[in-house]
Order: sequence, then structure tokens, then C-alpha cells
Amino acid sequence: MHFKTPSRLAAACLVALCGAFTSAQAHNVWLLPSTTVLSKAEWITVDAAVSNDLFFFNHFPLGLENLTVTAPDGSAVAPENAHKGKLRSVFDLNLTQTGTYRLAVLNNGLFATYKDKAGQPRRWRGTAEKFAAEVPADAQDLKVTQSAGRIETYVTVGKPSAVKSSGKGLELVPVTHPNDLVKGDKATFAFHIDGKPAAGLEVVLVAGATRYRDKQDEIKATTDAKGEFSVTWPQAGMYWVDADAKDDKVSLPQAKERRLSYVGTLEVLP
Repeated sequence: MHFKTPSRLAAACLVALCGAFTSAQAHNVWLLPSTTVLSKAEWITVDAAVSNDLFFFNHFPLGLENLTVTAPDGSAVAPENAHKGKLRSVFDLNLTQTGTYRLAVLNNGLFATYKDKAGQPRRWRGTAEKFAAEVPADAQDLKVTQSAGRIETYVTVGKPSAVKSSGKGLELVPVTHPNDLVKGDKATFAFHIDGKPAAGLEVVLVAGATRYRDKQDEIKATTDAKGEFSVTWPQAGMYWVDADAKDDKVSLPQAKERRLSYVGTLEVLP
């Protein structure tokens, strides 16, 4: 089962930066916590994968090299028992503070195509720091694209706390708290790019368990002038949220385009 082309493109950029390969553009990336709402301090386990079907690990593990876990007080939480298997990555978190935790895999990098001195086409992926050393200064037909992607989810212990945005890249900015979602209720969120509202952005939401139905049943929305969109949840369960954008706000002079992507996992309760 495939999602819309922009989603596949976003997945390709993210997965490439996480170390996967082959037909990444036909798959989807996600973080899946064992639960998103806890009444008291407890441990949780989180799965991370690239898959054909939502929330089923049937293709490739998601790399955790760029994983960050932010506690309610803004401090960093170290994941424990991290493991990368054949089909998924997994890690545990000891959540001791009251409030909302933000779990995110952040990927930033460059993709370049060019011709070498012999006229042979070449491709390169890497960081801005390695660009000058690994891409020839005399490369012909050089085309460089910068990518910035965020894969995230939220978990709350006890009373929810405010989720602070970083002001960098494409971010989901909650109006309705992401751990206060209930079937039949209306929820509102916003998307920002570098801290400013992203108007006219197409957002796709898909309930999990796509393996067991014939249709994706996508929910589509478009952000308004304030970057906001709303959704009324048709059923309980885990939802995959996707948005993609591009602009010319690059940090490397050789790059002409920046591709931004966001993938989130939200839990809707009965």
C-alpha cells in the first residue's frame, strides 16, 4: 500500500539519512510508543521502523542515531536498552517527570548529483561539513538539495504540559494537546516552518492497521493563514500524520532547494 507521492518523497529523504536504502520511497517511517498516556511514572517501549503497512514492522529498522527525547522540564532523557534489529529498532524510556515528553528523530543533510571529470554521473549524500571534502570543487552539472525532517510522537505522564516548538524546520504546533485526543472530538493543530505559520500546507492523516483494510481512508486537510487545520477523529487508535514542504531557505550556497518533511504519531482514545 502506497501513500501520496510527497509522502513517499519525504520518506525517501528521511530513510536515506537514517541509513536505509533500496526502494525507500515506497515505504513509511514512524515512531510507535507502547502507550502515550500514563497516570504515573512508568517505563514505556518505543518501536521505530520503515514499513509497507502502518505500524507493522515488515521492511527495515529506523535509525536512532538522531533520536532526541525531551522531558517536560526541557532536559534530555537518555533512551535505554536501544536495539536495532532486522525489521525494527526499539528502545525503552523511564518516564519519571509529570508532564509531556517529546520524542523525535531529527534528520538534516544534503543530496547531490553531478558529473565527474570523465562525464560519469555521480550521487552523494552527507552533511554540510563533509560536502567540501567529498564533492569535487570542479563537479559538472552539480545539483544540491538540502533536507530537514522530523519524525516524532508525544507521551504524557499525569497532567499534560505545554509542548514548546524549536522554531526550526517543519513542526507540528499543538493547539489541542496531542495527548488529549478522543474519538468524535475535534482537534486543532498548526504547522510552522522555522517558527512561522505555514499556510496552504497539505496534511494527510491515516489511521493505523492499514494491513487489514482495502482502503487507506486518508483524512486530508489544508492549513489556513495561521497554519492551522482541524480534524474530527472518526475512530480511536494510532494515527500517522504527514506533511511536506519545500523552499529556497538553504544554508549551503551550492544548494538551491530545501525539502522539509514531518511525520508524527498520535493516539486517539475511545
